[in-house]
Amino acid sequence: MSQTKNIPTCIGIIPDGNRRWAKERGLPAFEGHRQGINALERAALSARDFGIKHTVVYAFSTENWGRPAEEVSYLMDLFEEMAKKFLERLGKENVGVRFVGQLGRLSEKLQNAMQDAEEKSPKNPDLTLWICLSYGGRADIVQAANSLAQESKPITEDSLAGRLWAASMPNPDLIIRTSGEQRISNFMLWQGAYSELFFPKVYWPEFTKDNLELILKEYAERERRIGR
Repeated sequence: MSQTKNIPTCIGIIPDGNRRWAKERGLPAFEGHRQGINALERAALSARDFGIKHTVVYAFSTENWGRPAEEVSYLMDLFEEMAKKFLERLGKENVGVRFVGQLGRLSEKLQNAMQDAEEKSPKNPDLTLWICLSYGGRADIVQAANSLAQESKPITEDSLAGRLWAASMPNPDLIIRTSGEQRISNFMLWQGAYSELFFPKVYWPEFTKDNLELILKEYAERERRIGR
């Protein structure tokens, strides 16, 4: 992709379609999730190659706790493996990592793995990968407001934004949801107020650098008015 005039600073991704991808191939849902992790690595490196500085991924929502216990347990193990191995590989590619969400709901072992991954991240990364685990946009806003209320501080747009879990992350310029479903499902409700939305009809495990390039080309042609 040639250098374009409107490369976004931050993109959001709702990686949808892992289970449907697996079902259509006669595979267990677990395999879809594992292939989804591979797609995440490809997406992070692709975003870095295109000059994007931040990518935020909706890996596990607050609502996902309601899935079958066996699936949730598998996902937690997969996230731990990701924190220990996959993120180490990304670090060698100068991609940093941050975790956001209700992290206290996760196992102590997984929390320790995430903390270790963050501490080992590059100090000046080409791209920071924000991974949302046990995350919900509504819960994020509520905890930010409660934090201010407990300190008897005025609740303004700026003060509330400063208490969000990913307060230091730029707002997403665009949000991608794979699989063709057209909703944002409680993802980045505050930060995504003016994000451009894209809904490619491709399951997440199949998402490639070419898919991202097509989206970036369309994004570059859009006129962002930010409510004006």
